[in-house]
Amino acid sequence: MAKSKIEWTESTWNPVTGCTKISPGCAHCYAKRMSIRLKAMGQPNYINGFSLTIHKHMLELPLRWKRPQMIFVNSMSDLFHKGVPFEFISKVFDVMAQASHHRFQVLTKRSNRLLELSPKLVWMPNIWVGVSVENSDYLFRIDDLRQTDAKIKFVSFEPLLGAIPDINLKGIDWVIVGGESGPKARPMDPDWVREIRDQCLSAGVPFFFKQWGGINKKKAGRVLDGKVWNRIPAFI
Repeated sequence: MAKSKIEWTESTWNPVTGCTKISPGCAHCYAKRMSIRLKAMGQPNYINGFSLTIHKHMLELPLRWKRPQMIFVNSMSDLFHKGVPFEFISKVFDVMAQASHHRFQVLTKRSNRLLELSPKLVWMPNIWVGVSVENSDYLFRIDDLRQTDAKIKFVSFEPLLGAIPDINLKGIDWVIVGGESGPKARPMDPDWVREIRDQCLSAGVPFFFKQWGGINKKKAGRVLDGKVWNRIPAFI
């Protein structure tokens, strides 16, 4: 079991590793840093470093996990990367459907391909899909997400790099906000976070505050205005 320290999930499953940068949120990618480290450690799945790599032998892993849990799919990649064939994406969805005792969280920045492929995929209730939005220039990803057939749709504003007023949260079931972490972390204004939180409260959307981030994210913590925000959607 690949246990995760990510606050909004329990485990990770990476049938694909590696990616390419497509927007400002990718600039200091944690997955790239980790991939380089894992390659140096001799981890066989990271022999190619951060180059996109498909791992067919990882496909059935969640079927062997008997305890129901939240599973973040491709924490080290993007399932909807143009380099991942539709046939493989479909196999990933087949496994998620078979492992109906788990809840799978698929997060992508490639909302255009997500929307394109959505009609061809089988969206079981245990498959949650989300998009990353780092600033107001990428709100179109939420519009793409809204048009998919996923039963639970969520947005991750991480790393949050600017104020995002007037978010259309119609059809959105969950919002996550987090600051960037790591040696080159860009700062996040607390008012950016409050603005999104207040929009979620007004819209009745569960709000999850992941972290302030920074060079020492543990020290910075995840308390917002004296409270830890851990709200998640009701399970289907």
